[in-house]
Amino acid sequence: MVFADSYNFDILTNEAEKIVITELGRQLESGTGICRCNECVLDMAAMALNAVKPLYRVSLLGTMYTAQAMNETAYAKTVREEVAKAIEKVRKNPSHD
Repeated sequence: MVFADSYNFDILTNEAEKIVITELGRQLESGTGICRCNECVLDMAAMALNAVKPLYRVSLLGTMYTAQAMNETAYAKTVREEVAKAIEKVRKNPSHD
């Protein structure tokens, strides 16, 4: 039997994904000259997620802790900055011609 088959890892969620994707959408709405193809947007999201602290949870209580972390200005500021950096990097170096 495989280890992963013995547990329900589907409930293990990285709330940082939702936060980064929301911020990415917000910043892309106001930006111009930025490719919004699937590949570029996913590259932006991956870069930003690799740069921010993950916020994993397995319960509803974990969601409340995540909401608290997002309200902390340091984490929110980091997300905004890392998303902006990722957008700029992909803008300058898209994955396609």
